[in-house]
Amino acid sequence: MRVLEQLPINARDLVDIGLVTFAFYRLILLIKGTRAVSVIYGLVLILAVYYVSDEFGLFTLNWLLANFLGSLFLVIIIFFQQDIRKALSELGAGSLWRRRNVSDLLVNEVAFAVLNMAKSRIGALIVFERGVPLGDIIARGVEIKADLSRELLVTIFYPNTPLHDGAVVVRGGRIEAAGCILPLSSGVDHSSKLGTRHRAAIGVSEETDAVALVVSEERGVISIARGGVLTENLTEDRIKEVLREILAQ
Repeated sequence: MRVLEQLPINARDLVDIGLVTFAFYRLILLIKGTRAVSVIYGLVLILAVYYVSDEFGLFTLNWLLANFLGSLFLVIIIFFQQDIRKALSELGAGSLWRRRNVSDLLVNEVAFAVLNMAKSRIGALIVFERGVPLGDIIARGVEIKADLSRELLVTIFYPNTPLHDGAVVVRGGRIEAAGCILPLSSGVDHSSKLGTRHRAAIGVSEETDAVALVVSEERGVISIARGGVLTENLTEDRIKEVLREILAQ
């Protein structure tokens, strides 16, 4: 306690510590459940090997790692360029601290529609815009600008209709566009059973903070993509819970 009393901490230091703590907290939330976590584990392992090589006099290995770590800042930018772009987009959109109100009507309409489409084996892909604007994706689709309803969703994705192959983009409880083309995930670790819809859902959730809901035409399974992570086999209660949780952030 005496040591703490002797530390020259003033109000400015407390503000500084608080801001750094908040920044690290938001960073952890951004990378949680994403591919960035495995990359960070890899960097930590390299640092551990660098320390061991220095302690045991492994000069060649130590020299190689020292040169690699000397360009660590550049390496981080290369590895995390997509995540950095996404974080800056969220910061600019104000979504790092803003919370949203979610209408139970919206959640119920979406849940009813996807459950019925899953039962009928009708494929669907619904993207919910959050903090990062999806204007470029919307521009590549067909403008709808209509209130979201279960009937409209089922009609759009009904087989052999002009818009059933693309994605629907939802903004603020309204369907902005349909037939939208999304960026496909290029991750090599995705299962071979995933089709184009699932890869597109993962892709848009990797590049933005959007949430994508997918109905598998072949398996009748409902999945949700968030932050590049796909969660499958959702029940009705789980769909509503996840939608409320994600859209309210």
